[in-house]
Amino acid sequence: MAIIRASCPDCGDVELTSRDVTVRVNSSTNEGSYAFQCPECQLAVSKAAEPRIIDLLVSSGVELYVWSPPAELLEERSGPPICYDDLLEFHYELQQDGWFEKVTGTSAPSTGMVAEGEEL
Repeated sequence: MAIIRASCPDCGDVELTSRDVTVRVNSSTNEGSYAFQCPECQLAVSKAAEPRIIDLLVSSGVELYVWSPPAELLEERSGPPICYDDLLEFHYELQQDGWFEKVTGTSAPSTGMVAEGEEL
């Protein structure tokens, strides 16, 4: 088992085994990082890694996880980000009858009931 030297932000240089480190690579961008728990202070440490570092870690026995981002992260965004007032307005809308239909643009489901004075 390989000995890997890494740096903890609190403790400085620490020695780890290949079992103590994991490598993660984003399948759509090929960006990678490695993570470990510091053996001295137990801090969870994650650092970005260039492809050559990832290759070196994987070749020394570190487990590789390839992950795919959710589709929402890849969607094109337009318009300004929501603000606190937008959130309050949305909360207010949720308190109103028919909020779901208003948000989705659909009509309210029929209850099958007829109001007094109405005909079918």
